[in-house]
Amino acid sequence: MTQRRKILLAGFGLYFLVLILAVVLFGGGTPNEEFKPQNEFQLNTWIDLPGPLDFNKGVMYLLIATTLTVGTMLYVANRMQARPNKVQTAVEALYALMRDNITRGSMDDAMARKWFPFIGALFLFIWFNNLIGYIPLPTNTHEKVDILGVQVPAFAIYAATANLAIPLVLALLVFISYNLEGIRTKGLRGYLKALVPAGVTGGMAAFIFVLEFMSNFMRLISLSVRLFANILAGHLIILFMSGGLAVLLGLEAVGWLTLPLGVILFLFEVGLVATLQAFIFATLSAIYLGGAVAEHH
Repeated sequence: MTQRRKILLAGFGLYFLVLILAVVLFGGGTPNEEFKPQNEFQLNTWIDLPGPLDFNKGVMYLLIATTLTVGTMLYVANRMQARPNKVQTAVEALYALMRDNITRGSMDDAMARKWFPFIGALFLFIWFNNLIGYIPLPTNTHEKVDILGVQVPAFAIYAATANLAIPLVLALLVFISYNLEGIRTKGLRGYLKALVPAGVTGGMAAFIFVLEFMSNFMRLISLSVRLFANILAGHLIILFMSGGLAVLLGLEAVGWLTLPLGVILFLFEVGLVATLQAFIFATLSAIYLGGAVAEHH
């Protein structure tokens, strides 16, 4: 074990030891029955629209992400220069990531040219949704704060992708897209036949066909739950470490000790998890699209 790793482990050990001592010395505090962390993720209706639609903070975050996805790309596209500035250089690097690493790495050039706009838009939309989910906005209607005599909702962090409905709809969109593309390319019979590897016959072929057919539907779970669970878990951990745990326990000393860890987790989520989850979702989508038209299983 390197000296640096030993120092890090010793630091974490000391940190948790001080946390335990604080609980022992100051007692358990008075549990707070009013604070319910799950309320941070409730979607209360702000505007009741006609029919089954309504406007809430989840819809607001989706509109913000959509505006950023379309607006930033149009802004950059209309200002491309022969000698790129720093912004254009960063955008070109992102473009190369989406085109070469995500799209072309999973399908042939003809398919990549056709589906790159879809994969790129999907990556950017999820990425913006994840990123703005870590920007505190006045969305907590359960709590009010006084700003210059005006009662406004308390600031909170929320991500539309932390609601299972949004990743599931995106997963359904991918599911329908790659199945239709496979059927269009091979025909319905050829597409279903391709689920069984060449050379497998008899009862084993029927068994594998059922497994592969079911695995197609399992992809809905692999896409949606992975994105939803990672973003939701990240927000919950930040909430607890940044003060939620101290409020639940009624122990201020815990809040002072967990706040630095909350800040570290916040930076980790913004710097890595938000981008990584968008990358994984887009990459798996490209893999499923490429696999649907591949000659061999």
